[in-house]
Amino acid sequence: MQRSTTIAQLRQSEYRVLPVKEEMRKNLVRKIKAGETLFPRIIGYDGSVIPQIENAVLSGQDVVFLGERGQAKSRLIRSLVALLDDEIPVVDGCEINDSPYAPICRACRDRVAAQGDGVPVRWINPDERYSEKLATPDTSIADLIGEVDPIRVAEGKYLADELTIHYGLVPRTHRGIFAINELPDLAERIQVGLLNLIEERDVQIRGFKIRLPLDVYFVASANPEDYTNRGRIITPLKDRFGAQIRTHYPRTIDDEIKIVEQERTEFSDRELQVFMPEFMKEIVGEVTQLARRSPKVNQRSGVSVRISITNYENLVSNASRRALRTGEAEAVPRISDLPSIVPSSAGKLEMETWEEGDDQSVLEKIIKTAVLNVFRRHFEANQFNELVQRFDGGLTFEVSEGQRSDKYAQMLRELPGMEKALKSLGLEKRPALAASGIEFILEGLHLSKRINKTDMDGGAIYAG
Repeated sequence: MQRSTTIAQLRQSEYRVLPVKEEMRKNLVRKIKAGETLFPRIIGYDGSVIPQIENAVLSGQDVVFLGERGQAKSRLIRSLVALLDDEIPVVDGCEINDSPYAPICRACRDRVAAQGDGVPVRWINPDERYSEKLATPDTSIADLIGEVDPIRVAEGKYLADELTIHYGLVPRTHRGIFAINELPDLAERIQVGLLNLIEERDVQIRGFKIRLPLDVYFVASANPEDYTNRGRIITPLKDRFGAQIRTHYPRTIDDEIKIVEQERTEFSDRELQVFMPEFMKEIVGEVTQLARRSPKVNQRSGVSVRISITNYENLVSNASRRALRTGEAEAVPRISDLPSIVPSSAGKLEMETWEEGDDQSVLEKIIKTAVLNVFRRHFEANQFNELVQRFDGGLTFEVSEGQRSDKYAQMLRELPGMEKALKSLGLEKRPALAASGIEFILEGLHLSKRINKTDMDGGAIYAG
């Protein structure tokens, strides 16, 4: 269908302008009826957060998302853009996306009064109807609402003229979605300035007596600790939001792994074939899950999913570095690669108490516990009794992050029950896969206190 280019043509097409909340509700209803996935890149929220978002949109309520860092709050907010129409008409040249039928800014009202239905319209897409502001202590009313433009005054307009106003982000998001990240970081006087915007949709700029009934869907994000502290957010502003939705971290390791595989950085120019065994993925997820329960880690600041993502990436990098140096064609992470995740975890965890080296010792303990937990999910230590007896009889086995995989494969026949165990892990007999599985099983037996281990620089020796 041909687009209308003037208000007159728009009226002839019988196009109906909907308030933004009604528009979002209409599109949500259509998507639910069609069985569409509303947030295709959001994992783990199907039974908790997403139903609450649906309720809020169906009720036409502004929303504040409460959650610690790394809980996809910003992604959820940006995903709401998918509930807007593919395109809508606005008065051409308008700063605030005015409705062609009922413009609210002075400039557009004057144009319609002078030109009538001959005023041109243009069509804008959802991305042009979304604005986002990271709240900082220096955010001003001018940033959000507007300010007198001295250039327009210098051009000859009177200060009392409404046309001297330069609109801020919120008016420029008229008929769209406006988001504020980290809402409590706004100064209290700025929070007060938002009160009328959210409830009465009214704008006040300095001494101007202007009525600007904005049509905006407001969304905000906040850390629960800051949001519930009366010193960080004013109570009347909290009262203006219709729905308060609590986000959370992945509740299962499976969800954690799915997020990691979706978000990790991948390169198209890889010279190696990289394979991450399932048990190594589980260890990555288990490390993060344990950190979220550790009394040594400050839980108020949160333990982001980004830890799992960067840890996964570091394991792949360390395995790739080894393969490149040894000339192997396949890179498979092993237990001896786990020290590489300490740098990618340390900067993202805040300890309850801090002493020199305390963060590394806490991390090392978490990693060992994670390996043991994953080992116990796959095996019983007593199924390796024959292997343990071989170690008790004098067998030793050296592992190293820099050791070639074929050296592990050559020792397989010296390790009773190992081939069967590797098969149960879904590992083929390829050397790189076998090396990873052997290290996992030996470390699991050591942590189960069945065999001894002597650590060396970059490796270890397992013995009876």
